[in-house]
Amino acid sequence: MPIIDDIAGLRRILTRSHTIAVVGLSAQWHRPSNFAAKYLQAHGYRVIPVNPTYASVLGETCYPSLRAIPMPVDIVDCFRKAPEMPALADDAVAIGAKVFWMQLGIESDAAARRASDAGLDVVMNRCVKIEHARIMGGLNWAGVNTGVISSRRPIVS
Repeated sequence: MPIIDDIAGLRRILTRSHTIAVVGLSAQWHRPSNFAAKYLQAHGYRVIPVNPTYASVLGETCYPSLRAIPMPVDIVDCFRKAPEMPALADDAVAIGAKVFWMQLGIESDAAARRASDAGLDVVMNRCVKIEHARIMGGLNWAGVNTGVISSRRPIVS
């Protein structure tokens, strides 16, 4: 059951994927799921919200479950608790997703095994937004300036 955790594997996933179903996406702007999804939208990904609480989030139709999504999904990005992961992995397999991604702090060997055995790439305990920013050069988004750093003091006249 190989878990993708190397830069080359993560880069491959992020460059080949275009549609991300975010399970547990909140409409509340201050929630990590919302911030990550907004970042992904800003970087060209199609985000599909999955949360039975909302009709839409971030301008996209929100679906009550993965199985209710009517279009192909590349990555299933999970912002839910670890005990829910095995069932979500089964749903990701059922909809033909290519990647099952468990967010920071979420690990489930059972879910990883189910997804991996069905041929999905599996990522555990990592954030899609953080990995994209780290690997694909998005650290300047939301206030981190990745321009030239200098030890010279500015000239004050």
